[in-house]
Amino acid sequence: MLSHRVVIAAALAGALMLPLAANAQSTLGNKSVPGVCMLSRSAILAGSKVGQAADARLKQLAQQAQNQLETERKPLDQDIQQFRQKAQSMSESERASQQKALQQRLQAFQQKAQELKARIQLTRSKAMQRIGAAIDPLVANIYKQHGCGILLDRDTVLGGNPQNDLTDAVTQALDKKMTTISFNLAPLPKQSSNASGK
Repeated sequence: MLSHRVVIAAALAGALMLPLAANAQSTLGNKSVPGVCMLSRSAILAGSKVGQAADARLKQLAQQAQNQLETERKPLDQDIQQFRQKAQSMSESERASQQKALQQRLQAFQQKAQELKARIQLTRSKAMQRIGAAIDPLVANIYKQHGCGILLDRDTVLGGNPQNDLTDAVTQALDKKMTTISFNLAPLPKQSSNASGK
């Protein structure tokens, strides 16, 4: 009975929030609040030329990593398949030896796949940091020009007046400052001797 009431309460809460979310822009967007500004960093990254260039390069690096892994996985898969077909005819020691060797190869492959994934994530983070470093002074300048006293994340507010949205202005300023970015797959940081000794 209690769970039934919880479900009904949740459904009612969701039903009440829908009209609020739907009308938030029209209700909250009619009046401009002096000094309160909004900005969407995700929209800047998606809409700016350098953000699009970074995204294209990251996709290219991810595809290269995927191709590399697929190339290395094929002979391993073939050897595993051959082992399964011949395992019954092998002696126990031979079967155990080959199984151990295949397991070691598989573990090495899985470790390499994890490292490539981590390198792509690190590369993305470094690229976003570089773009972010270019965005920050632009935001500060446009923030002052608009007389802002507080800056909200547009992606987390229900609505607001478009006149107080700095996103387009920052995107245009960023396009004038930089249009492209180049980078390669970042190496993973080397573990310290203390970390590796643990």
